[in-house]
Amino acid sequence: MSGVPAKKSLGQNFLADRRYLAPILDAAEVGSSDAVLEIGPGKGVLTEALAKRAGCLVAVELDDRLIEPLRQQFAGRPHVHIVHGDILEQAPGRLVADACGKGREIGDWRLEISHSPTSNLQSPISYKVVANLPYYITSAVLRHLLEAAQPPTSAVVMVQWEVAQRICAAPGDMSLLAVSVQFYAEPRIVQCVPAAAFSPRPKVDSAILHLRVRPQPAVAMDPARFFAVVRAGFSQKRKQIHNSLAAGLQLDKATVQQWLANAGIDPARRAETLSLDEWGVLCRACPATDAK
Repeated sequence: MSGVPAKKSLGQNFLADRRYLAPILDAAEVGSSDAVLEIGPGKGVLTEALAKRAGCLVAVELDDRLIEPLRQQFAGRPHVHIVHGDILEQAPGRLVADACGKGREIGDWRLEISHSPTSNLQSPISYKVVANLPYYITSAVLRHLLEAAQPPTSAVVMVQWEVAQRICAAPGDMSLLAVSVQFYAEPRIVQCVPAAAFSPRPKVDSAILHLRVRPQPAVAMDPARFFAVVRAGFSQKRKQIHNSLAAGLQLDKATVQQWLANAGIDPARRAETLSLDEWGVLCRACPATDAK
């Protein structure tokens, strides 16, 4: 596939330096008992490494130029499935179920899932995600995976270095992105990957980011209600929290002041200083009819 040039409109930067495969695979801890979903296999460098370890590998590629070469490359390996499509239009758990097959045994792992269109995927699906994500869809893909009806148990993704730092931020430097990811997962940066490791070379370095998906969200409450408050809190950068909440939720300042007092949060603080636990306290103290 060396003759297929990267398509700028798809944000393609193919991993060229194979030295970075080992830390990706080690972080993902892929073994013969694992089902793996790869997003954007590109020219198949990471796919080849995953195929040697995984019990079942589903690789989803949007670029139609790469589908046939990928299928030829992995012909004769029935545990590898090349799927042409947009991951943002797929239910990831169902995609793994459909590709790997109902009840197929993969090592000591067994997938049991109904293929009925009306199934709510109530049976557990155990799969991991490994991906070199295009920068421009990083946030959308992470949200799609973490909010899925059947999310992965973990994800190891290549993302822009600065984005990885934002995702792993602590209170004082939090952002809406950090809260959104940490609500569902525990992130850590495995290591930096220099721009020179990719072809074509991007303008910035990347990071291998590991996400351990929580069995339950970090805050025990309705996600829609939680994020309505969080989005309002971050709606006005560098504003004090009482001003952001009043503007974001269209509440009068007296109501917001009382709300913050009930939650024990200083109204002069800024959204980036709040921890997930504090957001939970704030959301639970929220006027019942105002955040939906």
